[in-house]
Amino acid sequence: MTYLLKKMRLFSYGFAALFVAAAAFIGPGLYRGAMTIHELLTENKQLKQAISNLTDEDQIGYAKVISQRDENGQLLTTIRFVETARDDKTKVILQKEYTIEGDVVHFDGLVVKFDNKLVADGKSRALYLWRRVYGERMPPGEGFAIEEPGAEPKRYTGLLQALPIKHQEMFWSSIWDLANDPEKLHEHGIKAIYGSVIYQKLREGLIYVFKISPTGQFYPEVVPDM
Repeated sequence: MTYLLKKMRLFSYGFAALFVAAAAFIGPGLYRGAMTIHELLTENKQLKQAISNLTDEDQIGYAKVISQRDENGQLLTTIRFVETARDDKTKVILQKEYTIEGDVVHFDGLVVKFDNKLVADGKSRALYLWRRVYGERMPPGEGFAIEEPGAEPKRYTGLLQALPIKHQEMFWSSIWDLANDPEKLHEHGIKAIYGSVIYQKLREGLIYVFKISPTGQFYPEVVPDM
């Protein structure tokens, strides 16, 4: 019996030692997996470099009227919304069509401006995220989605490729959420997150090119359809 008890004790000690060793090995991974958005923004060099790689943009897409017609006394406008690549204005990365009552259409975007202290060269950077399209006769909350909130926007595909997938997902989901929590923006190194809506009375035969100013404001530039 004494011999059996000794063997059981030795087995217990060995198992405990193995458990401690495993915990020591896995522990850092668990910690990294539990990283917060604050830690990601302030400590992750790959993320800071990705933000530094953002370049100034002056065009973020355009809209074109496909048709305007009267149905049962209601004017319906069908538009094609196009989002273009950051590095090539002629490259289409997202294209959707929407039919909206009336001829006044709202285009809703989200601007994320990073503090210049967050990046190495001290220059401000910004992200421009499209949210939704809606007509004058419908509540904004019932508008048609352009990008999926919380997901990686098409125009920034690959921007965070140096980060683990879970950190990329955390960044994009948190950026959308932080828009509703202004008090946390400063501590996260984000200068501002705000919505920007432009609306325009649309007509066939014209293209509405969406431009952005150096201060992050959206505005449309109207050009003839070729």
